[in-house]
Amino acid sequence: MPRICVFDVNETLLDLRALDPHFERAFGDAHVRQAWFSQLLQTAFVSTITDNYKDFGTIGATALDMIATRRGVTLSQQDRTSILQGMRKLPPHPDVRDGLERLRNAGLRLVTLTNSTEQVAQEQIKHAGLSEYFERIFSADTVRRLKPAPEPYRMVAGRLGVDIGQTRLIAAHSWDIAGALHAGCATAFIHRTGMVLDPLFERPDVVGADLHEVADRILEKEGM
Repeated sequence: MPRICVFDVNETLLDLRALDPHFERAFGDAHVRQAWFSQLLQTAFVSTITDNYKDFGTIGATALDMIATRRGVTLSQQDRTSILQGMRKLPPHPDVRDGLERLRNAGLRLVTLTNSTEQVAQEQIKHAGLSEYFERIFSADTVRRLKPAPEPYRMVAGRLGVDIGQTRLIAAHSWDIAGALHAGCATAFIHRTGMVLDPLFERPDVVGADLHEVADRILEKEGM
C-alpha cells in the first residue's frame, strides 16, 4: 500500500515571503520576517521541551513582540494585526498545485500536519485554494505537543488508522524531517530557498528542489 503523504504547511506549501511588505512597513526591513519566524520556532521548541504548552498563534504574537523590543520598535496595532492575520492568507509556492495534482492523480492520499491550530490551518488551506487536494487537515494543537515532538506524527497515523511507517512527512524544515524520522515516518525534503538539511541527523530518502521533483521521486519510491 502506498504511503500517505503528510504535508507540512508553513514554508513547505505556503510562501511566507508574502508577509515581507508588512515587515517592511512595520520595521523598515523586510528581512525581519525571517528573524521573527526563527524566534517563533525557537520559542515553540522551548515550549515543547519544557512541557509548557502554548498554541502556535500565541507563540507567534509573543515572538513578534520580542523582535520589536529587540529592535526598539513600537508596533502599531494595525501593523501587528497585518502580520499575524497575514499568516492566514499566504499564497502557495508556484510549484505546489501541480505537485499536489500529480500525487493525487496517481492515487496517493494527501493530508496536512501543521503546528498552527486547526482553525488557522483550515483557513490557510482554503485561502490558498488547496482544500480539494487534502482529505484531512491535522494540527499538533490536538495533542498539545508541537512538532518535532513525536506525538503529532503518531497522532496522524492513529487518526488515519495506519502504522506510522505508512506515512511520509513532506517538509522544507530539517527539524521537521528529523522529528518525523525519529517518530517512524518516511520523509521527503523540499529545498526551499535558504533551507538545508542538518547533517547531524538521518537523511530522508527523498530530496528535491521543489514539489515537482519531490513528487516524481515519491512516485518512483512507491513504484507508481
